[in-house]
Amino acid sequence: MTSPQPVPDHPALTPRQAGERAAAVLDEIRRAVIGAAEPQTLVMLGILAGGHVLIEDLPGLGKTLLARSFATTLGLDFSRVQFTPDLLPSDVTGAPFYDRRSADMVFRPGPVFTHLLLADEINRTPPKTQAALLEAMAESQVSVDGSTRPLPDPFVVVATANPIEYEGTYSLPEAQLDRFLLRVRMGYLTASQEAGMLRARVDRAAPEAVLRTLSGPGEVLAMRAAVEDVEVDDDLLDYVVALVAATRDHPHVQVGASPRGGLALVQLARARAVLDLRDYATPEDVKSVTVPALAHRVTLKPELWVRQIEADDVIREVVRAVPAPQTLPRTPVAP
Repeated sequence: MTSPQPVPDHPALTPRQAGERAAAVLDEIRRAVIGAAEPQTLVMLGILAGGHVLIEDLPGLGKTLLARSFATTLGLDFSRVQFTPDLLPSDVTGAPFYDRRSADMVFRPGPVFTHLLLADEINRTPPKTQAALLEAMAESQVSVDGSTRPLPDPFVVVATANPIEYEGTYSLPEAQLDRFLLRVRMGYLTASQEAGMLRARVDRAAPEAVLRTLSGPGEVLAMRAAVEDVEVDDDLLDYVVALVAATRDHPHVQVGASPRGGLALVQLARARAVLDLRDYATPEDVKSVTVPALAHRVTLKPELWVRQIEADDVIREVVRAVPAPQTLPRTPVAP
């Protein structure tokens, strides 16, 4: 397979400009992906914040379509790995092979050498192969046969997973779950949305909508740089620390969120501010991303499974219980 080309430089963007470009990308994606706007927004936030996204829900709800649509609209090189029980780590990272013409060992890069990797049904393969992605997700590099090879920039993993109660699935290791910046749930369509999806399919006379490419790798990096220009007050950082600490002290939680959860909260809140065309984050930005950023990072006590209490419920309770700072809105930045 061919490696992505070097990313050309892109002019710097302000948070407002980055937010406008991200909004245009979301508008285009919603032509193909019918349903609630929040899952699509959350994936966009994950990409803006420079992290990896886990989309978890039942089969047939559009998880794969959503990931592929982002790659197309953002103009990113795209690879897809269908995770199966017999998939080997080298099938993901690549492996050296003997070239008879040159009599040398030559490295053949795997599908991980791309801008956006769709790890489809990642929890249908055993933990050893799931863990093959861990170094790539954490360090944006792959070590094979004694050599370390950097991955393209940007590098984003969008993984889809079926619920762990679903037949033929393996639980993701906690270390790998913690590497995902956020977890997204798709949910079923409403009756009107489902009718609209069927009508759109009939009208276009094609299986899927054809999406335009509105961006490129260089602009994605520029949008990420704009997120770094979003200001975060000290009282908001204290609020994030209090939220993370509350997950560790909650009576239903066996293992609370790691410090990486706090970092995720801050970056996602800044990305949310960019989507709202602001250069400062607010407590509402933090609240809106707390469940997707922290719920997959906590381990509940085993007996709660019988009571059907989920991590999402516990995190919502934490958000209600922890007092938020009173941050006054500032004057919006001029375009």
